[in-house]
Amino acid sequence: MNSTLLQFTEDTHFCYKNVTNSCKKIVRSNSSYVAIYFAFCLGMLVTVLGNLLVIVSVAHFKVLHSPTNFLVLSLAITDFLIGFVIMPFSIVRSVETCWYFGDDFCRLHTCLDSSLCLVSIFHLCFIAVDRYNAVCKPLLYTSRNKVSVVLIYIGTGWTVSLSYTIPWLYSNLLEETIKTVKTESYCLGSCQLVYIKIWGWINLPLFLIPCFLMIALYLKIYCVAQRQVRIIDNARHAHISVPLKKASKREKKATKTLGITIGVYFLCWFPFLINTMIDPLINFSIPPLLSEILFWIAYFNSACNPFIYGFFFPWFRKSLKIIITFRIFCSESSSINLYQ
Repeated sequence: MNSTLLQFTEDTHFCYKNVTNSCKKIVRSNSSYVAIYFAFCLGMLVTVLGNLLVIVSVAHFKVLHSPTNFLVLSLAITDFLIGFVIMPFSIVRSVETCWYFGDDFCRLHTCLDSSLCLVSIFHLCFIAVDRYNAVCKPLLYTSRNKVSVVLIYIGTGWTVSLSYTIPWLYSNLLEETIKTVKTESYCLGSCQLVYIKIWGWINLPLFLIPCFLMIALYLKIYCVAQRQVRIIDNARHAHISVPLKKASKREKKATKTLGITIGVYFLCWFPFLINTMIDPLINFSIPPLLSEILFWIAYFNSACNPFIYGFFFPWFRKSLKIIITFRIFCSESSSINLYQ
């Protein structure tokens, strides 16, 4: 028995050596570390580079300077920050199973993480509202589709996200909760400031309400778009101008893209939100590996949008070709018409 106990002690590793309240550390083989780091870093690079290409495309080419594309630009900037600012530290935490950056930075990282994810979700919601106005209220869309309106959307998304996250993570309520957690299950090397019951229940509607709103808007958009397609098809032999047909085709493609974007968002975020809500109720008994997988699936939603744009929008594929062939550095490249 003594030899067995000794073997168990020798195989037990901690985040901080010679510290009494250090968290336990999961030790993997070197090949496992390399494989996991490679997978996570690849996902981070895809997120950063993909959204950076969207940022450069919309910012550089004048033909893309529309209010709707400014929303896309702001969404890409938000997702870029998630990949560039948040993911590197999250990778270390997930792979090493320890947080080595201190409690203060843990709180800052959690604050930025939650805020940027919320901003990203609100942007998707605002894009759905923009598509709704374009398809369902075309006569009013011209007056509403202005840069000033888009700036209000963007400012609202950031203000609401920061106003919710910062007071919560730096509130006295959280301080008291942290003290309770520290006396019960706290260990040095964890970053679990928000793993409490109330956080999961507050986050669920905050993340899901925009999702349900997007789904409702999309269903309305889809019904109206289908009705418009039927009207045009029935009047195909009448005097219908070519620009109307082209406009209808563009709106149909934009509607389909919005539907896929919403579907991908729901698939990425819903499992993580359910896990966040249920885990505190069952005394955090969900396997940590499963929680990490769901956590990163939600993260990688930020990497999906550039692929959706590239698959559905020819202008993005053309801009990508111009960028990777360095034609973007040629004079007057910003005046290239990507829609031709």
